[in-house]
Amino acid sequence: MKKVFLAIGRSFYEAYPQIKENIESLGAEVSCLIGDYAADKQELIAGLKDADIYINGIEKVDQEIIDAAPSLKYILKYGTGVDNIDLDYATEKGISVSNAPGQNASAVAELAIGLMLSVSRKIPQSHADMQAGNWRIAMGNGLDGKRLGIIGFGSIGQNIARMASGFNMEVVASGTYRNMQAARKWEVSFTELEELLATSDYVIVSTSLKSSTYHLLDRKRLGLMKPSAYVINIARGDIIDESALLEVLQSGRIRGAALDVFSKEPTDSKLTQLPNVVVTPHIGGATEECVRMIGKMTEENIGNFLSGLPLMNLVNSPAAVRQS
Repeated sequence: MKKVFLAIGRSFYEAYPQIKENIESLGAEVSCLIGDYAADKQELIAGLKDADIYINGIEKVDQEIIDAAPSLKYILKYGTGVDNIDLDYATEKGISVSNAPGQNASAVAELAIGLMLSVSRKIPQSHADMQAGNWRIAMGNGLDGKRLGIIGFGSIGQNIARMASGFNMEVVASGTYRNMQAARKWEVSFTELEELLATSDYVIVSTSLKSSTYHLLDRKRLGLMKPSAYVINIARGDIIDESALLEVLQSGRIRGAALDVFSKEPTDSKLTQLPNVVVTPHIGGATEECVRMIGKMTEENIGNFLSGLPLMNLVNSPAAVRQS
């Protein structure tokens, strides 16, 4: 009997606890490591020592982790981003890796819009004032007719464009992936990153983290933004240079920011203390609907693996390694 090791956050497990029973019904043995955030590395190593299949949440899967799991043949990311997994080493070891792309696109896009509204209308500040017994009018900024720049036009970026169209925003996008059909549908124009930054009233980061996007928004590029502009990051923290962002926000070089992701999580960043910043603890995909869809895709892929059927959404090609 194949052994499945499930290590995900408590809130994600509680949103779809049926996953354990459903995988067991496929004929696998399931053990779980459910925590409030990332698991301790030694706990992870202990849980993976005899696992054939690993359902991964946010834990970093490096060479040490992979070497500690000699039976491991398949890693499933319980989400989309695989930047926490050493894909090259997994491939070298003949381990298949898949994710669940698109399942969180609507949820993350909704949060992006919510953060954009929250920071521009100062909703958290007004809420805090009311709870403190104060009745004080916070003057904000509207979205109607403003330019929205989306960095990364994958499934999340496209959903952001769809939702922004309801606010009568002018939408531009940048990135290597250009879905022309979606762009025409939502009246999105493509432009270079520098032009997007220099002309947008709101900038939403929705691209994946890789070597080419690490600190994509550095001090120089943040300096291109309008003083009245806001930046919203719902992708990965390391896409923005946090020290540079802190500087431009403290100096008033840009008006504000809304951040769901950070370079280190949980974060101790000074960004969380600024009055012109709205922050959330990486909750982009944290909806019950999103988690259920990811869970069902995970179950289907494990069923395929156990039956020797093709796997969906592979992000590496280990078959060639096994055959060599």
